[in-house]
Amino acid sequence: QVRLVESGGGLVQPGGSLRLSCAASGTSFSTYNMGWYRQTPGKQRELVAILSSGGTTNYADSVKGRFTISRDNAKDTGYLQMNSLKPEDTAVYYCNAGRVIMAVRYEYWGQGTQVTVSS
Repeated sequence: QVRLVESGGGLVQPGGSLRLSCAASGTSFSTYNMGWYRQTPGKQRELVAILSSGGTTNYADSVKGRFTISRDNAKDTGYLQMNSLKPEDTAVYYCNAGRVIMAVRYEYWGQGTQVTVSS
């Protein structure tokens, strides 16, 4: 069965860095588009970054120049490198993987990992 497991969250000071990992199992990870989302209480889940299976990236304006999405298909793992972190980056971060096969959408989510940016 397809599973996504995030790790790497924690407490970091403003201006610090953190790298989140998303380990995939039960699927050929290279065929999936992947994304990172985040959510804080009282707000809708926000798209942070996406990386298509073909290598195209897109970032939310709020994280451009600070965050980098990447993947290592040989390890079935996706990453989100977060630099110059700000308190407003505090959220639960979720990994997403999706693809369309024969006009059917397949989408999977991880359990989320907490990122807290505070002095």
